[in-house]
Amino acid sequence: MKGLILAGGHGTRLHPITLGVSKQMLPVYDKPMIYYPLSVLMLAGIREIQIISSPDHLDSFRTLLGDGSSLGIELSYAEQDKPRGIADAFLVSADFVGDDPVALVLGDNIFHGAGFTGLLEQAARNVEGCTLFGYPVRDPQRYGVGETDAHGRLVSIEEKPARPRTNLAITGLYFYDGKVVDIARGLHRSARGELEITDVNRAYLARGEATLIELGRGSVWLDTGTHDALMEAGQYVQVLEHRQGVRIACLEEIAWRLGYIDRDACYRLGSRLANTAYGRYIMEVAESGRALPPTG
Repeated sequence: MKGLILAGGHGTRLHPITLGVSKQMLPVYDKPMIYYPLSVLMLAGIREIQIISSPDHLDSFRTLLGDGSSLGIELSYAEQDKPRGIADAFLVSADFVGDDPVALVLGDNIFHGAGFTGLLEQAARNVEGCTLFGYPVRDPQRYGVGETDAHGRLVSIEEKPARPRTNLAITGLYFYDGKVVDIARGLHRSARGELEITDVNRAYLARGEATLIELGRGSVWLDTGTHDALMEAGQYVQVLEHRQGVRIACLEEIAWRLGYIDRDACYRLGSRLANTAYGRYIMEVAESGRALPPTG
């Protein structure tokens, strides 16, 4: 299975702080935003990942993450010269994806919670059609909303409905089978001139091949696209890490827990950042050898 992170766009809702830097390079407490979606794909067991961004920002991602070999994964990069909608990711990365199943995650989305890793592994194990993730929200009128039957099969998708049938917002994490590139190629641009991910999902829905997994209590989904949301996400991570003494989206720890790198390699990655609490945490984890499952 392949993985895509869409980290393009101009981050206009975060101006002026994104006038000179990619939104996905901004800090969410103690690490760059891009770490969070990358950790989601790694936790799903995906090791071939492509990051899509604008020409001005690709070098920054390459400097930060390299080719992924230090984490035991394969990272590549693709250029999206201007925003054309979420579904455009499949056209930009068509050669990379090929006919393989693929997971797409938006670069400004953060996921965390008990049992989340298990849901990811389950969704990635046998992808048939598309699998979406729904999150209960107080104001579903602001989102694409999914309605399911008793078996979790999607029966409808509404985009920002005035009278939503459910409160399940469709999050920025999507799993698709090998047909998704062809489906994206057949889309027509919307009134705003973009290729809409909702149209991809509706194509699968029309075939009876769409499933929605609900992220219930104990799960967190955060979209960091505004100043307030970015601040709230940082505060959430800070409180949880201080309380529990663990790090969310610590890529080095995840790579070691999953067996992508050994303990010595994990320690070396931490030692490069030894002047920071983040780096010392990685070193301590490697030294302790605690046999805990990766949780994000």
